[in-house]
Amino acid sequence: MVKLWIPLTALLLLGCSSSEKEVVTEIIEDSYLELIPAPLEMTQSEDEYFWFYSNTTYTYSQGTEENTYLEDLINYQLDIASNSNVSEVNIKVGETDFLNTSESEEAYEINATVHSLEIIGKTDKGLARAFQTIRQLLPVAFHEGEKRNKWKMPVLSIKDAPAFEHRGMLLDVCRHFFDKEIVKEYIDLLAFYKMNTLHFHLTEDQGWRMPIDKYPLLNEVSSWREDSTGEMYGGFYTKEDLKEIVAYAEERKITVIPEIELPGHSQAALAAYPHLSCTGGPIEVANDWGVFKEIYCAGNDSTFIFLEDVLTEVMEIFPSKYIHIGGDEAPKYRWENCPKSQQRMKEEGLKDEHELQSYFIERIEKFLNENGRELIGWDEILEGGLSPNATVQSWRGFEGGIEAAEAEHRVIMSPTSHCYLDYSLKSIDLEKIYSFDPIPEELDEVYHQYIIGGECNMWTEHVPDKENLDSKVFPRMIGLAEVLWTYDKSREFDVFYNRLQTHYPVLKFWGINYGLETIGANINLEFDHEVSILLESNLDNLSLKYKWGNESDWKDYQEPFSINDGKLMVQAYKNEELYGEPITQSFVKHKALNAGFDYKYKWSDWYAGYETNNLVDGRVGSLDFRDGTWHGYWGTDMISTIDLGQPEYIITVQMNFYQYANSWIFLPEKVRVEYSVDSLSWTVLGEIENEEPDLSNVKSIKEVSLSSDRKLGVQARYIRVTAENIGKVPNGHEAAGSPAWIFIDEIIVR
Repeated sequence: MVKLWIPLTALLLLGCSSSEKEVVTEIIEDSYLELIPAPLEMTQSEDEYFWFYSNTTYTYSQGTEENTYLEDLINYQLDIASNSNVSEVNIKVGETDFLNTSESEEAYEINATVHSLEIIGKTDKGLARAFQTIRQLLPVAFHEGEKRNKWKMPVLSIKDAPAFEHRGMLLDVCRHFFDKEIVKEYIDLLAFYKMNTLHFHLTEDQGWRMPIDKYPLLNEVSSWREDSTGEMYGGFYTKEDLKEIVAYAEERKITVIPEIELPGHSQAALAAYPHLSCTGGPIEVANDWGVFKEIYCAGNDSTFIFLEDVLTEVMEIFPSKYIHIGGDEAPKYRWENCPKSQQRMKEEGLKDEHELQSYFIERIEKFLNENGRELIGWDEILEGGLSPNATVQSWRGFEGGIEAAEAEHRVIMSPTSHCYLDYSLKSIDLEKIYSFDPIPEELDEVYHQYIIGGECNMWTEHVPDKENLDSKVFPRMIGLAEVLWTYDKSREFDVFYNRLQTHYPVLKFWGINYGLETIGANINLEFDHEVSILLESNLDNLSLKYKWGNESDWKDYQEPFSINDGKLMVQAYKNEELYGEPITQSFVKHKALNAGFDYKYKWSDWYAGYETNNLVDGRVGSLDFRDGTWHGYWGTDMISTIDLGQPEYIITVQMNFYQYANSWIFLPEKVRVEYSVDSLSWTVLGEIENEEPDLSNVKSIKEVSLSSDRKLGVQARYIRVTAENIGKVPNGHEAAGSPAWIFIDEIIVR
């Protein structure tokens, strides 16, 4: 027997046991799933099998008698047929050398011989994980609903346990509502891939999805919004629905953690009960996406009575150790202008609104702790001081998680850089997720123990139906499942990718509209004497074709080529079949390509456009501000200097700015371009002031062009561009008073 650290492709080629006495009528070439997540340790005997029959006996140890999940699953796929074959399954919670050394309650062992199958869990949760491994060890035909008089699995031994205790997925049912059957289907899929947490996002600005008996208007008013067509959209779960979901999850040992957002993201609740707001209303359920200024009033004791009543009913339904309270993206504008909230700050000796948020969260945490529960909040709960026992979910990068871990608080990592499934494949593909490390390199080893796991987040602003939901979640969630369970530092994406291919037929049979693993190609740039375009396929078995603009013929890609003005289209092919949609990128060829670039203020690393020469690389940004071409500046001006390397005659300097009030992105207040021959003496080429800030929730790009009035232009080696930030999100906006963004793309010099 050979010890394996990953399942081998040999699982796909299992033949018949030489010890099997019956004539085997099954097709010898039965295909198998390869195990995901990869087990910690596995040994396997080739060409030997354990067989499940209709008369296979199941023996349960004390305390496990009611856990018939596996027996029921197998028997459902068996034709009733009497036979004289003997096999037995022993299911128990017990102790072994391996289980005794494992710290995880989800640890398990599987020992399969020709006639017996032993399943040992450290706890009933360990048994649940073992059952899912058994499911994956059965032939693909089993999952496709085929019934036979017997089923086989390979003779083997597995010792397995997860690396992280928290392995979850957030499902947002507020922006778009998904009924309980879809939620239950996702619980099944989480269990199949050994995730253990459904983070159930139940309240938002756009909808409230849980009944609260004391506050019936939360369903009558807060669960519905008027959409762009004038129709009412929404829905909610009954308490019976939620109890059914919790029970279904419990059978599969999945914890459902409810999230009740506070103090922000609460506009739907305030539409029903406006007296809990700072203004008293009227307020409507939000019918757009973004961050809104309506917030629970921190100075109103009725707010805390309401929230404690709500959380009491939440805890009656959800038995989870943790209750998630959100705490993210809570604009302080209302509190800054609310006499009651300002009075609360004075009474409590709080120096600013960030400390007021900390007071708010700590008061809610105290209530939860008194009821035997613990609080999880997004990393904004660090602002103003962290609650005593709170667990931090870090989404704005890793920094909040690092800060919380160093303060010895538990941390769940789910940064936008790796874990946001609503992001496109261009930003986060399967390989990016598979590269995710929940433990940052810069975190001292003594604090690693506080990183309890990670989550992938499925926000549904732009996911209106199950088809879109499936394509966003799968297969990316599967990649994170392996990272969090196996956490093999030397893991290889290609090995995982090959194992994953065996799972697609099963997902398809289950009706999962899974998406692609990645975009077909990357459009990269080579910088030498000139800038060239380099195309790279993201998978080894893809071929690429490309064309410019309105060209009719596609060219086979073979080597780098020069930039042209216009739109480049690239199409990937897999086995001569289209792989996804064409990838497009607009280019402009100009004088400052790959010029020297310096800056006074560093742009934000939260977005994909982070390379130093991003603004002089020829790529033109699209309406997707996460497309990798934009530089974003939060609350600061943009001041950058271009060095052309030698004096040139300059006629025009042009650049693009992004406008999208919903994401706090505004055009700069003023744009100025200066030029110099020696970088010491500067002359203004031109200056332009923008009109009043645009508060409409429409994505747009504004071109700013400043030119010399001289026919031949002006001589310059250095060009300095200054874009002055408006500073704060303006009045009239939901997030008024918060820092504003500037987004700038290609600085084009002609």
